[in-house]
Amino acid sequence: MKPLINVNQMRKSKSAIRNFHRVLLAVAIISAITSSPYTHASGQKASELSGTSWQLVKLQAADESTHVPDDKSKYTITFGRDGRVTTRVDCNRASSSWKSPKAGQLQFGSWSRTSAKCPAGSLHDRIVTEGANVRSYQIKDGHLFLSGMAAGGWYELEPFKRR
Repeated sequence: MKPLINVNQMRKSKSAIRNFHRVLLAVAIISAITSSPYTHASGQKASELSGTSWQLVKLQAADESTHVPDDKSKYTITFGRDGRVTTRVDCNRASSSWKSPKAGQLQFGSWSRTSAKCPAGSLHDRIVTEGANVRSYQIKDGHLFLSGMAAGGWYELEPFKRR
């Protein structure tokens, strides 16, 4: 009876298995690196905003007037690790894509939002008019400051902990 596989074929087979394992290990390492929380699904390096949620403390308008929300939790923004951003602006919600090409810079894509009529005294109209135009950020003393709107002014936000 003839052996199923000769010695030379067995050596080649063991070598092929070792090479396969090496390739598999390399793929596993690359996958672990590129899917870490420090990289968006798009491949963009994540910023310090990635995975954070904030609520509005105050809005400083270009005319130097200060606006404070009646309930901070009605004005929130969450920067997803996946490059998506979601917001609550009083009685409405919105979402978009976001990225931070470098520290301190912020870019949003097109926004999708609900359009309910918010009650009198709401900061909704003031925020949606300029909020999508934010171009820069700074984190100082644990607070997030958003600015760069065409009309000027800035937003101060604090960390938001969901209840």
